Amino acid sequence: MFFLHFSLLTGGAKFYYTFIAMKGRFLIFIPMLFLASVAGAANYRAAMVADIDTGRVLYSENATDLNYPASLTKIMTLYLTFDALEHGRLHLDDYLIVSNAAANAEPVKLGLPAGSKISVEDAIKAVAVHSANDVARVLAENLKGGKEGNFASLMTRVAREIGLSRTNFENSSGLPNDDHLSTARDIALMSMAVYKHFPQYWKYFGIKTWTYGGKTYTNGNRLLGVYPGCDGMKTGYTNKSKYSLVATARRGDKHLMAVVLGAENKDVRAAVATNLLNKGFAILGADSAPATVVRETPVAKPVEQKSQPQQQYYDNSQSVNTFAGAYHAATNTMPVATSAHGGTGVQFGAFSSRDAANRMIGTVQSATGTTPIIETAPNGLFRVRAYGLSESAAQSLKNTASAKGIDCYVFH
Repeated sequence: MFFLHFSLLTGGAKFYYTFIAMKGRFLIFIPMLFLASVAGAANYRAAMVADIDTGRVLYSENATDLNYPASLTKIMTLYLTFDALEHGRLHLDDYLIVSNAAANAEPVKLGLPAGSKISVEDAIKAVAVHSANDVARVLAENLKGGKEGNFASLMTRVAREIGLSRTNFENSSGLPNDDHLSTARDIALMSMAVYKHFPQYWKYFGIKTWTYGGKTYTNGNRLLGVYPGCDGMKTGYTNKSKYSLVATARRGDKHLMAVVLGAENKDVRAAVATNLLNKGFAILGADSAPATVVRETPVAKPVEQKSQPQQQYYDNSQSVNTFAGAYHAATNTMPVATSAHGGTGVQFGAFSSRDAANRMIGTVQSATGTTPIIETAPNGLFRVRAYGLSESAAQSLKNTASAKGIDCYVFH
């Protein structure tokens, strides 16, 4: 006879269950509830699990708290790469040139020398499997005029267009930056958008090992090949973010996604993701694998939730006020910004503060349905602009905004 103890996430507390087992068969099941607060007992910062096909949230914890996304950022980098493939701006057998800046990226990298080339497909695998920061920058620079900053602005713009209300990107890889922030909710929406918009490329997130240049790289997602039905997706880590994971799994006709942010170590993030998926499948009535042990270690220090954060975010929760609504926006609307080929845009003003620029973003979106981005001008002002429009689309947007009293002009 032996006792097996484990914890299972549920509601705002954690339930601890004790099985008394003999000869491999469970004889008695005793639920024991400890109303321990998340802040005092949890070993991660945020978590959620949701149905990918319906958007139904099955469990969430601190899902709208700001956190550092680390390499989960690369999900958006790959989203925009897939969009470029879809619209013919890139091809899998194209070759991309490695810049000096990309070659010097740290710390996780392939180590490509400046001036060398890598195919688009190998670049995708390098980012999805090895989370290579140098290759993420190669993709960013080749997709947005050689400047990673421009690509990061595009990432943020597209994030807002698909309903990510508290996300701001400052680079393509997730390297530390105090203004580079997201939430478990937003990361789930972003990941679901990849699955819904570009299912033909989903396979890259499920590659367990990949060999390049004579070296074999192993995916950091420990659930691949271990958890029944796991088919992706991405890991992340920095000193500030701690260990994070998006993991997806299919069981029968159910397909779930778990997001774990700020876990204390790799074991914890894998165990919490496993428990989340088990809980989700149990709620949906699918057969569930036995829950695994989640060790109780000190809680990771949370990202400070400032009342006025250094980076101000436009929160579009009034128009997308539920995850279901956000899920619909994220998975059914392809952002115009990523598919447009025009080089024309509309400027809605230049402001001395980012706060004022963010307020204008809200005004423009309310008046026109378009979400512009903030661009820092050479003189230090913050310009609010909509990019990538055709001439006719830009004129139409200008006319609509002008009719609502917004001063703006078309630029080329």
